[in-house]
Amino acid sequence: MVKVGLTGGIGAGKSAVSALLAAHGAVIVDADLIAREVVAPGTEGLAAVVAAFGPEVLAADGSLDRPKLGAIVFADPEKLASLNAIVHPLVGRRSAELEAAAGPDAVVVHDVPLLAENGLAPFYDLVVVVDAADETRVSRLVELRGMKEEDARARMAAQASREARLAVADLVIDNDGPLERLAPQVAEVWEKLAAYRPEA
Repeated sequence: MVKVGLTGGIGAGKSAVSALLAAHGAVIVDADLIAREVVAPGTEGLAAVVAAFGPEVLAADGSLDRPKLGAIVFADPEKLASLNAIVHPLVGRRSAELEAAAGPDAVVVHDVPLLAENGLAPFYDLVVVVDAADETRVSRLVELRGMKEEDARARMAAQASREARLAVADLVIDNDGPLERLAPQVAEVWEKLAAYRPEA
């Protein structure tokens, strides 16, 4: 099994890369998806978040109001740390279960937005960073996700810098250009991942 950490700043296009790698045969373990799973209604994760942040972070249907919670935690590093202390261990446990089920010959790609921030690079055989210029990312967040520019910049400021992410990269995918430039790069990276043999 080859364990790959895939990361990139918000708006860099990590999800597009993840989908392309899945199409090549990678087993994707998506931390964001799992982070939603572990705070779904009825979970211990959601109960812990409500205990920490109050019932106002719940939507009318009893699910987590992610934008409301995001507005609270992204403006306050201590509150963000409290949220991470609840969610990260639950995500870690579920990720380990999915990896164990993948099989010995699999290329398991862990899609981890905060890989650089949380010092997780040593846990993977290889780290792939999806990179794009800050201004490119801001314009994508505004145009494609409908974010206000100041919210986009605040989210980016809460993450590691480009330099910090690139410092942990074994392979870099440049996603500053149009989408059609992405697939050939991902195909090249996949060949390297598929051929990689972890040292025993």
